[in-house]
Amino acid sequence: MSTETVPSSAEPVGAPAGEVAAPPRRGALLGGLIALAVAAAAFLLLVMARPGTPGDTSPEAGFARDMAVHHAQAVEMAFAVRDVSTDGPIRNLAYDIITTQSTQRGIFMGWLQQWGLDQASDLPPMAWMSGHGHGGPGTGAATGTQGVMPGMATPEEMDRLRAAKGRDAEILFLQLMIRHHEGGVDMAKGLLRLSDRTEVRELAQHIVDGQTAEIALMKDFLRARGGQPLPSILTP
Repeated sequence: MSTETVPSSAEPVGAPAGEVAAPPRRGALLGGLIALAVAAAAFLLLVMARPGTPGDTSPEAGFARDMAVHHAQAVEMAFAVRDVSTDGPIRNLAYDIITTQSTQRGIFMGWLQQWGLDQASDLPPMAWMSGHGHGGPGTGAATGTQGVMPGMATPEEMDRLRAAKGRDAEILFLQLMIRHHEGGVDMAKGLLRLSDRTEVRELAQHIVDGQTAEIALMKDFLRARGGQPLPSILTP
């Protein structure tokens, strides 16, 4: 009578005693991840090797710098209302703004580094739009003052938002953020008129689409709380 042991289905032939071979799908998953990493690296090299890197005074560089500052204020405003509101939809909106605009701000900073440009410039805000359908370098559409970007809240408005509580904070936040988004849409549309650089145009269009949708949502939230939007800064 033979004493040869028949291999168990749970222990494939060739596997050391007591060790179960890795499932085949793990290798397939690893191969997929490697292929994805190679594709991402190839895309990054393609972008970095692209001729015609934007210069210091280019629309792309100006847009990246100004929008990074613009987004930073939006994130600050969203944190301010999130800390004092117990309303679920408002807190969710604030979270979305914080995460989305923080991520986009990182992309802007990454572009500038990739292009070999400084994160800041001595040029006034919106100088990259001067002569291209904007009111002039550094003209804030929200206030009519020099040195601010369209839709930006003033220091006094930011102080009011930080001091507000409950529904008053929610209404003021919505009013200021609607106008802030209008400014962001205005800036992104300006970039689309001036740039043919694919990755910058794609993000600018994403900002136009995303913030336009959030403006409509915030107007609904505002009406539900008995508030009215501030005068629009967008051209009809």
